[in-house]
Amino acid sequence: MTIDIKNLIYTIRGKEVMMDADLARLYQVETKRINEAVKNNPKKFPSRFSFLLDDSETKDLRSRTLIANKSLRSNFSTLDNTNRGKHSKYAPRVFTEQGIYMLATILKSDVASEVSIAIMDTFVNMRHYINYNNQLLPNRVLLLEERVDDNTKRINELFDKFDPSVIAKDYIFFEGELYDAYSLVLDILSSARKEIIIIDNYSGKDLLNILKKINKKITIVSKNIDDDLAKKYQSQYNNVLFMKNDSFHDRFIIIDKKFLYHSGASFKELGKKCFAIHKISDDEYLEKILNSIGR
Repeated sequence: MTIDIKNLIYTIRGKEVMMDADLARLYQVETKRINEAVKNNPKKFPSRFSFLLDDSETKDLRSRTLIANKSLRSNFSTLDNTNRGKHSKYAPRVFTEQGIYMLATILKSDVASEVSIAIMDTFVNMRHYINYNNQLLPNRVLLLEERVDDNTKRINELFDKFDPSVIAKDYIFFEGELYDAYSLVLDILSSARKEIIIIDNYSGKDLLNILKKINKKITIVSKNIDDDLAKKYQSQYNNVLFMKNDSFHDRFIIIDKKFLYHSGASFKELGKKCFAIHKISDDEYLEKILNSIGR
């Protein structure tokens, strides 16, 4: 059965979160392993990343879960042959976006990595949809929300209308802010309507894992392209063109040949050390870069 991730996201304490049992099911591990990861790495899971529900929150979430998923399953059922959720002493743990990303870095499996990307894509799309309605259709939010499940094509059309110029101007990320940096870059890439150009001399598997789910024309410009990796990628996906070029030191993202972003870190190093991402508004620089790669 295909699991629709957005149906597993709940709003608790004003935050969008997912339950430990649902994440365990997606990651194909036992729920106790999820909670052991938190127990063994407490400094990596501050309260803004993960927290236990109190009795009233547990009761409320149980009601919402049973109503929303009555025909499928209950989040409080026995998912891994344990009794978590059946008694109050087994308080469910929930994770925010940042907590989910941190969890994937600890579990370190191909399944965890791929599922985490899908989860973050869902969070980003939900945030895009909400922001678009708040900015452009304040009087029609409720009407559009009622149509979400009935017309996904219409939602995708809304996503294509986002203005990349409002996503980022100047951001500084400090060491350890891996998720926040990744999330911003994903926002920028997802804003493209037609085309993305990425200039990064260290483009590799991590970047391609992100790009394979973006149905846009993409060009990767790099002096260190792994020919074997590129060949294998293009044998399965047809959205990326690889271009070897030794003219650049820094990293750039160009969206629809209109918006230029500069990144102080390579995609594979996002959030590992302090760096900045900022939007370059001077069209002259954009034109020079495009000319230098023959675009």
